[in-house]
Amino acid sequence: MNSGKNVMSRIEESELARKIKELRSKLGLTQEQFAAKVGVTFSTVNRWENGKGKPSPLAMRQIEELMERT
Repeated sequence: MNSGKNVMSRIEESELARKIKELRSKLGLTQEQFAAKVGVTFSTVNRWENGKGKPSPLAMRQIEELMERT
């Protein structure tokens, strides 16, 4: 039952930063627009993409939902 959960949480932080930027680009969103969809600030998305932080579990769920839609 838990086989597909937290796919992104197993990815290394540098890979996570790349994946987030790739997803945002694929969706055609600015960092500000992506932040609004995920429910965080622009600066938070900027930190994620620069490998200076990682999403909270709640933000990660939002990102995973966006990934499923692409």
